Amino acid sequence: MAHLELIPKENVSSFRKLAIGSWKTSYDPTVYGTMTLRMDKALAYIEAFRQKTGIRLTVTHLLAKAMAEALRRCPDANAILRFNKIYLRKQITVSALVVQTDGGKVDLTSAKIDDAEQKSLRQIAAELEAAVQKVRQRKDEMLEKGKGTVQKIPYMFLNLFTWLMSFFMYTLNLDMRWAGMPRDAFGSAIITNVGSLGLDTAYVPLVPYTRVPIFIAPGAIKDAAVVENGKVVAGKIMNVNASFDHRFIDGFHASVLANTLREMLENPFEHFDKIDEVAPSLPAEVTPPVSAVG
Repeated sequence: MAHLELIPKENVSSFRKLAIGSWKTSYDPTVYGTMTLRMDKALAYIEAFRQKTGIRLTVTHLLAKAMAEALRRCPDANAILRFNKIYLRKQITVSALVVQTDGGKVDLTSAKIDDAEQKSLRQIAAELEAAVQKVRQRKDEMLEKGKGTVQKIPYMFLNLFTWLMSFFMYTLNLDMRWAGMPRDAFGSAIITNVGSLGLDTAYVPLVPYTRVPIFIAPGAIKDAAVVENGKVVAGKIMNVNASFDHRFIDGFHASVLANTLREMLENPFEHFDKIDEVAPSLPAEVTPPVSAVG
C-alpha cells in the first residue's frame, strides 16, 4: 500500500514549473496572509448548535469543515510535490494540532479527520474529540511508536532522519508503518488555534518534512468597531492567519480558499448543519471542554 493515494497533475503552467524550479523546499517559498472575519453569526451558530445537541462545537470544528470544503472547491491546492512534479491527493484530510502535557513534559502532535468534506459538523466534532482524547491518553499505538522512534535518534542525526522519513513517505510514497511512522499523519492542511494562547495574529512556519502546504492559525475572537449598513457598530471579529507553499499554491488558489472560509464562517446557518435538523445528542456524545480544539 502506498503512503498516500495520489494522481499526477497534468497541464502544469510554465509559471508553476518556474516556481517549482526556483525553490528547493518549503523553507524558501512560504507566503503569509491574514484575513479578518466577522464572527457574530458564527458564535450564534455555535451556541445554537450546543443548545440543540449538547455537543461542544468550537471554532476549530467550523474551520476544519470549511477548509475541507475549500479544498474540495480548489483541488489543485490539495497536493504535494514528488520529484518536482505536482501530485493531487485523492483524499481530503484536515488535522488539528494537539498539546500533550503529562509527566511535566509538553509535546505537540496532530489529530486528523479523513474525508472531512464528506462529513457533517457533528461527525467532525465527534471524530476530532475522539482523536484528541486518544492522542492525549497516549492510546494511539502507531503515533506513540513513531514518537518513540524519534526519541531514539541522536541529535546529530535528526536532520538526516527527518529528511529520510520525508523522502521515503512522500517522495517515494512508501508506507512506513513498519518503522513506526503513521500513514499520512498530518493530511492536506493543519489548523492550530493560536487564539487559545490569547494571540490575535501569529504565522505558523511550514514544516518541510510533513509536506503539508497549508497551515491555518485562527486568532482570538475580540470586540471591535465594524461597519454595518453604513453605520459603525460593535461586533465580534477574528483573524485567520495562513501560511502556504507558493511553489504550487498562488494568489488564485489562496483567493478560493479564503473566499470559501469567509463565505461559510460569516454565514454559518446557511452552510453548516441545519440546526433544526440535527438531533439532540446521546449522553456519550456530549464532549467536555478541550482547549486544544477550542
